[in-house]
Amino acid sequence: MSGSMFSGQVCVVTGAAGGIGRATAVAMAKEGARVAILDKNAEGAAETLRLVQGAGGDGIALSCDTTDAESVGTAHAAVVARLGDADILVNNAGVGKFVPLAEVSLEEWNRVIAVNVTGYFICAQAFGRAMLARHRGAIVNISSIGAVHPNSEFGSYSVSKAGASMLTKLLAAEWGPYGVRCNAVLPGMVHTPMTAVNYASEEVLKARSAVVPMRRIGSPEDIAAAVLYLAGPNAAYVTGAELVVDGGLTQNYTRLIPRAGQLS
Repeated sequence: MSGSMFSGQVCVVTGAAGGIGRATAVAMAKEGARVAILDKNAEGAAETLRLVQGAGGDGIALSCDTTDAESVGTAHAAVVARLGDADILVNNAGVGKFVPLAEVSLEEWNRVIAVNVTGYFICAQAFGRAMLARHRGAIVNISSIGAVHPNSEFGSYSVSKAGASMLTKLLAAEWGPYGVRCNAVLPGMVHTPMTAVNYASEEVLKARSAVVPMRRIGSPEDIAAAVLYLAGPNAAYVTGAELVVDGGLTQNYTRLIPRAGQLS
């Protein structure tokens, strides 16, 4: 185990069967946390647990639908029985589907809102009650730059992430007096299993990287590093914050606007 920032602490990570969630679970384990891996994908969650154990960590993998309060309640009971009360909750489970608003079905709209907002709320309540009672704890919600900058033709994704960001601020305001912090990470373009289709083509990968000032697509580990900061002792006086991790993408928008003399 390479570090001990979270030694003895219990960290719950949702949507941890791959991508950002998996990277966060492994990073937490390397820093001494005992990790609860929650995901609907039981096989993927089990693989993440193997990686956690391979990193010298301890944990538990649970099949859980974060949009279902009963499922979350069952997972919560299992975490407490096996690891103890959660000290850290990372709400990461997320979905999205590219479809214009004129065409998105109500079912698809509600599905994204349910996972990306309601699921965060359900998990915050379930795992946060013990934090409130003990007057300590940290919650990190994975939002998106889409919460601030509209992600066109992506259904209710931006609306859902704006909701996740506002939930973060509300939790910070209401739970701060009880010693519980809540912050959000806003990733830009990140190469994960969910976004892999966008990077299958080398041409598309180069084109996407070219609009990022740092000239690369983010990795799950980039986001995990931000999560560890917000959950850790170095952010002890940080709550209600939104940490953008996008390689500078959102600072580059005006450069994409054509100017006189640039067009032939």
